[in-house]
Amino acid sequence: MYYQQICSDVRDIAKKVGEYLISENQKLKQEDVQNKGLNDFVTYVDKTAEKMIVDELSKIIIDAGFITEEKTLDYVESEFEWIIDPLDGTANYIHGLSPYSISIALRREREVVLGVVFEVVSNEMFYAWKNGGAWLNGREISVSKVDSLKSSFLATGFPYTDFSKLDEYMDMFAYLARNTQGIRRLGSAAIDLVYVACGRFDGFYEYGLNAWDVAAGSLIVKEAGGKITDFDGGDNWLFGKTIVAGNENICHELTELCKEYFK
Repeated sequence: MYYQQICSDVRDIAKKVGEYLISENQKLKQEDVQNKGLNDFVTYVDKTAEKMIVDELSKIIIDAGFITEEKTLDYVESEFEWIIDPLDGTANYIHGLSPYSISIALRREREVVLGVVFEVVSNEMFYAWKNGGAWLNGREISVSKVDSLKSSFLATGFPYTDFSKLDEYMDMFAYLARNTQGIRRLGSAAIDLVYVACGRFDGFYEYGLNAWDVAAGSLIVKEAGGKITDFDGGDNWLFGKTIVAGNENICHELTELCKEYFK
């Protein structure tokens, strides 16, 4: 399977859909916004963008399965499975803020082998395929070499639907606010991850995420020389709802803190 060529095709799809997202952003009205759940928004743009992506990806690998945020089609298990978030950062999008992104990953026999994250407004295309390195607009990228949390610049995501661990989250946040160079919350986990991959952030942690939020970005982090774990230091980050990312040292320190605060 020629992952590099597939990755090129996927980037072309992301570019096309990104143009659609920008064109529709100026037309979006408040009545176009629907609630899927508490603080969980969707618009016709999300759904149309997902259908566009699914239609184009279906031409690349026949009979591939799909795991999609907006459930525009039913999941069917397959050797190859696409994992798609057509608009990561919907809350940003509907409020006219950036960043927001398109996230597309390919999984083969339950291993993520390709990832593309397109930051639409800044026109930054992050991508990777298995054993092919990690790239940003044609330039190879790598995680930072910062070796301690006290020297690190971190990203996280505030809980917005699942508040079951909010107290633990705020306690750990307070510790990190006092013991790092700063924490940011951008509103798109896919972008948080690729910013770790290119060294803009030294580490990232969050709970309550889904596979489509993290699949592509996590592969890009790995191919950039970084590490991905869940809050327990294990490998259940894709469907386990918790994730930690960074270089080896930062990921280890963050994971140890997660074990302490999220007992």
